[in-house]
Amino acid sequence: MKLIISSVSGEPIYEQIKRQIREAVLNGELKGGEALPSLRKLARELRISVLTVTRAYNELADEGIIVNVQGKGSFVAEKGDERMKKKLTGQVRNALRQVGIAAKAADIPLIDLMDMLEQEYKKAK
Repeated sequence: MKLIISSVSGEPIYEQIKRQIREAVLNGELKGGEALPSLRKLARELRISVLTVTRAYNELADEGIIVNVQGKGSFVAEKGDERMKKKLTGQVRNALRQVGIAAKAADIPLIDLMDMLEQEYKKAK
């Protein structure tokens, strides 16, 4: 995983780190149990303060995206984690809400929409 940080985006750097790690976890790029770079290593690579990385990691841990293990580092939470399940369920609901709106606008019957969903679900890894 490669993090890209912009100092001119207007988004705080710790938020950029959180967003990119969260997206990598939720899209499967980072797997449950996988180690994240150490605080110091990531701070050095991005040329930012260790405190900035610490804040990002701590907030991700609060969200249930990662787990901080004292003396060992930070790891991606298993998808079985209850907070991770809630996060993923919310993401699915939001996506389905958008799909529902688009399907109604296109006059796609619910039964056809369910068939489409089933097909895509079976294709998913």
